[in-house]
Amino acid sequence: MSGSIQSQSQPSLAARPEGAPVLSHRISWGAIIAGALIAIAVGAALNLLGFAIGLTAVDPTARDTPSASTFGLAGSIWMLVSNLLGLALGGYAAARLSGTSDSPDATLHGAAVWGTAYLVSAVLLGSVVSGAAHTATNALSGAVGGIARGAGQAAQGAVPQMDPEELVNRARVALSGPADPARMTPEQRGAEIASLIGKRVTNGNFSGDDRTRLNRLVAAEAGITEEEAATRVQGFEAEARRTAEEAEQKAREAADEAARAASMAAFWVFAALVLGAGAAILGARTGRRDLVTLSGRRTLS
Repeated sequence: MSGSIQSQSQPSLAARPEGAPVLSHRISWGAIIAGALIAIAVGAALNLLGFAIGLTAVDPTARDTPSASTFGLAGSIWMLVSNLLGLALGGYAAARLSGTSDSPDATLHGAAVWGTAYLVSAVLLGSVVSGAAHTATNALSGAVGGIARGAGQAAQGAVPQMDPEELVNRARVALSGPADPARMTPEQRGAEIASLIGKRVTNGNFSGDDRTRLNRLVAAEAGITEEEAATRVQGFEAEARRTAEEAEQKAREAADEAARAASMAAFWVFAALVLGAGAAILGARTGRRDLVTLSGRRTLS
């Protein structure tokens, strides 16, 4: 009988695990938010101090102002150190306010302070940039509107003094003239030469008829033979081709330089983020050690 009772009770004991821990929430969002705000406030205050110190170095009267590269390097170093100090202090405050005595918990609180601080800073910076862009857009729209109104008023004052038919006649004479370039006016030849050059830029080359026509126009305009005019046109094409190749090469070099600069900037930002995380975690672990030491002293007393 007792054996049967034991055999019946064994499954129930196996179904109820013994010593199962009751896990509690070990994160203090109040401490994390407070630490993040402290980090942002301390970093902003130190950055403002650095900005004020930088302005004192500007001396246009004595012409003793540091160069822009020096200002940029000093400002970057100051900003990095300011943010690291702010994050370290924020992590320290979060660990102390959370009351945790566990080292991994303190580390995670410091990492949470780092993430929260950068997230809030990004949101605030985005709001500032958006507000500045909106203000600049409104100012630019107002300026453009004022210019347009002034131009409209000027046009209204000038149009009554001109005869529209006369303008049309002038345009017709300038754009449509005799087929012989020698009988055309300089304005007519200039308009047609500009039109042919525009077609050359669009199509990438002259057609046979366009090249012959341009040679005749240049010969009549410059008072030279068509052979000399053809030589001038070919020289113009070679010069235009060389200028285009140089412009393309410079554009490629500028794009490559911009890509390298952007890559370097991204690496520096990544390094700053990693250092910021390390500073917040170090501050949190320091706060945890101080809290444990303080608790031990109070217990002994």
